[in-house]
Amino acid sequence: MVFKERTFYGEPPEGTVPPDQADLETRVANCLATVDGLDASDVSVVSKGNTILLAGTVATAVEATRAEDAARSIAGVAEVVNRIAVS
Repeated sequence: MVFKERTFYGEPPEGTVPPDQADLETRVANCLATVDGLDASDVSVVSKGNTILLAGTVATAVEATRAEDAARSIAGVAEVVNRIAVS
């Protein structure tokens, strides 16, 4: 049996997707899930580089502010774009 090294269009597969992007989204989403006074079940988190986009709906403007503050508190987040609507 012959084993070939894995490649993706000639590049190692680990080099095709930034390793920290999914990790950053996960860390922000986990943080939002644990914030007191925030129901983030309808909030989505998307990262592009070190920028986090928050979208979805919450019940009050205070919750939207809490979500943004929580996202900013995560190491590696440079900017937060808050597009959370209040229902």
